[in-house]
Amino acid sequence: MNRQLRRHPVRQQSAKQAQAPARLPKLAPQAARPDQGWKGLVRPYWMQDILSELRKVTWPTRQEAWNLTIVVIVISAAMGLLLGGTDVFFSWLIEHILF
Repeated sequence: MNRQLRRHPVRQQSAKQAQAPARLPKLAPQAARPDQGWKGLVRPYWMQDILSELRKVTWPTRQEAWNLTIVVIVISAAMGLLLGGTDVFFSWLIEHILF
């Protein structure tokens, strides 16, 4: 990459920094989950994780969902007309050229 296009200037590293291996950050140990007994069979840990993530989701309102549905229908119809018109044009072109 051209040096003029870089966002940051090249830094000069000392010989000591250049030789030092890169250290990876240590990951925090995961907390052990308590034994749930029969409850763990009915609702396993992965299901609890899924449900907790779904509670964090910001769901669209009824009006937002309706507006997005209309947008999808309009764009799908426009693409269908565009592709259908292209197909009709090329089939007409092939018929008149070959026959």
